[in-house]
Amino acid sequence: MWIPGIVVLLLFLFVSFSYYAYQIVYTANVDTKGQDTYVYIPTGADYKQALDSVEATGVIIDRLSLRFMAKLMDYDELVKPGRYKIENGWGNRQLIGVLRLGEQSPLKLTFNNIRLRSQLAEKLAAAVEPSVEEIDSLLNDQVYLQSLGFDTTTVVSMFIPNTYEVYWTITAPELMQRMKSEHDRFWTAERKAKAEKMGLTPKEVSTLASIVQAETIKNDEKPRVAGVYLNRLQKGMKLEADPTVVYAVRDFTIRRVLNVHLQQDSPYNTYRYAGLPPGPINVPDISSIDAVLNPEEHKYIYFCAKEDFSGYHSFAVTHAEHIANARRYQRALTQRNILK
Repeated sequence: MWIPGIVVLLLFLFVSFSYYAYQIVYTANVDTKGQDTYVYIPTGADYKQALDSVEATGVIIDRLSLRFMAKLMDYDELVKPGRYKIENGWGNRQLIGVLRLGEQSPLKLTFNNIRLRSQLAEKLAAAVEPSVEEIDSLLNDQVYLQSLGFDTTTVVSMFIPNTYEVYWTITAPELMQRMKSEHDRFWTAERKAKAEKMGLTPKEVSTLASIVQAETIKNDEKPRVAGVYLNRLQKGMKLEADPTVVYAVRDFTIRRVLNVHLQQDSPYNTYRYAGLPPGPINVPDISSIDAVLNPEEHKYIYFCAKEDFSGYHSFAVTHAEHIANARRYQRALTQRNILK
């Protein structure tokens, strides 16, 4: 049976188009080369910007087929901002389907080793979409912070260092509200009762915890250090904590506090002013807060670095004992410098 050439041509074109259409829809078009790959589509991004962001990841095999599928699926009318994980072996239909539905991949938000509000804003902004300026503005807005129960001197105590799951597109106010909720969840009835028994508010506990954290990196020693400062408070003594002086001077390169630093007139200078400073001198972690809430009971009033340079401290009840400990450390320090 003779088949006209035009029919053969049409059949060929139909088969070819069908095969290409199948490839566009179902064939793998993502090759991540074994690497976790995420695409970030900013709030307000249009269709072109969104696809440019996807292609900029460098994992798309056939860009033309991706854009063709995006048009077929009306993605140009359904662009949603977010952070999306792109899985290896995905076809265009799977990829565009995730993007048009806004099925974001949450991220793990962590923060620690922070002293200042500005550093906190930078750390948070590095992880989520809101800018440093947006977050910093809220951290310095007294009226807004009062609505959360804090002020500019205490707001860092609202941030409990942990790992939180959030979406990249979370807004600055939403982030603040989330941290407030996490703070309230952390401060259980049991923790509040322990603070009240010591005559401290949660903010004051965080302030003392920040000093403890600045004094020692050893978690097992934190309850003992906390006990020293609580003993001082109970006796009406000045805390005389070197880290508060460093914070007052705002020179975090200081390795040894000198008399000139002690002259700094600041409410954070606990050599000049009795009691706790106005707020935390860093963002204390959970181990530091719990160390204050569960201090070691002892009679120590003083402590200084151990002469073995282990990172631990020697503790003393009397000033004479403290001076002896300090002299041992100074001799060891001198000897180490000589040997070097």
